[in-house]
Amino acid sequence: MSKSWDAMHSVRRKIATIAVACVAIILLSNASCKGGGGGNVDVIEVESIGPEFEADSAWAYCYAQCAFGPRTMNSEAHEQCAAWIAEKFQQFGCTVELQKAALTGYDGTMLRATNIIARHHPERQRHILLCAHWDSRPWADNDPDSTNWQKPVMAANDGASGVAVMLEMARLLNEADSLEVGVDFVCFDAEDWGIPQWTNRSDENSWALGAQYWASNYHAEGYTTEFGILLDMVGGEAAQFHKEMMSVKMAPQIVEKVWRAAHEAGYSGYFPMSLGGQITDDHLPVNEKAGIPTIDIIPYYPDCAESSFGPTWHTVIDTMAHIDKNTLKAVGQTLVQVLFTL
Repeated sequence: MSKSWDAMHSVRRKIATIAVACVAIILLSNASCKGGGGGNVDVIEVESIGPEFEADSAWAYCYAQCAFGPRTMNSEAHEQCAAWIAEKFQQFGCTVELQKAALTGYDGTMLRATNIIARHHPERQRHILLCAHWDSRPWADNDPDSTNWQKPVMAANDGASGVAVMLEMARLLNEADSLEVGVDFVCFDAEDWGIPQWTNRSDENSWALGAQYWASNYHAEGYTTEFGILLDMVGGEAAQFHKEMMSVKMAPQIVEKVWRAAHEAGYSGYFPMSLGGQITDDHLPVNEKAGIPTIDIIPYYPDCAESSFGPTWHTVIDTMAHIDKNTLKAVGQTLVQVLFTL
C-alpha cells in the first residue's frame, strides 16, 4: 500500500473527570515524533466490557514473529512465520485456511503469497472481520540513511503488531467466549511490495496485493460479514489513531462505533475524534471488491519530520525496541469493547 498520508506524498474505558481530560489535551498538544501522543496520556479504566486484553501476551507474539527475521516475500523466514501464525490460530481454536496465490510484484517478481484465514466459530451466522498484513517490506526506503534503502525492514510495528493483537484476541475468545458472533481473522500477505520511493514512480495497485486477491476471491456463502477492522502499525511509541478519511467515507458508522468504544474503554488519548489523512491500504479492496464495510486503525504523527506514520516507518529501526505495550493495550482493549458490545 501507499502508506503515505495525502499531506506527505500526495498519494497516505471513559475519562472520569474533566481534570483528566484537560491533562490529556495538554499532553496531546505537545505531541511529536518521540514525545506526546497516546503513550503519554494517563488512562483511567472505567466499566470496561469483556475480558482483559493482555498486552504482555501481544508483545510476546510480536517478538516471536520478529525472531524469524524480516518476513519478506519468497524468503525462508516468510514461510516459517506463516506456519507459526497458522499454528497459533489453530491452538486458539480457530479453523485455519491457507490461501495460496502467485502474485506479480510491480517489478515483475513472482511472489509466493499466503493469506492466512482463521475463523473463530465459523458456524455462526453473524461474523466480524479483523485483519492485518503480516509480510515485511523488503526495502527500508524511508530510512534517513540511503545506504539502508536496500535492506529489509524487521517490521515489528508495520506488520507484526497487527497480527500480534489478533492472536491475543483469538486467545481471549477461546478462553472466555460469550460472543454471539463469529470472528474471522485474516492475515494479508504481499501488502508491502509497493513501489520503492527511490524509483520516483507511483502505482497504488502495487500495494496490498494479498488483500486484493482475497477480496476478489471472497465468498460469503452461509453467513454474512457485517463489518471489518484493519489493524496497521498498532504498537508504535506515542501513537495516536486519528480517523482515517477513506474509512470515514466508506464505513462512517463503523468508525464511530470503534472510536466510541475506545473512549468508553478509557483510551480517548489514543483515539482522538479528529480526522487524519487519506490512505491506500488493505481496507480499500475489502470495501471495494468484497463489499465489506471496513475501516483502518492506523497511526498518524502530524508533527513527525521523518514520516506521518512515525519515525520507524519503512526504516531499519522498525524493531521491538520501539514497540509499546501501552499502545497494544489501547488497541486491543478497544477491540474487546467493540466485540462485546455488539
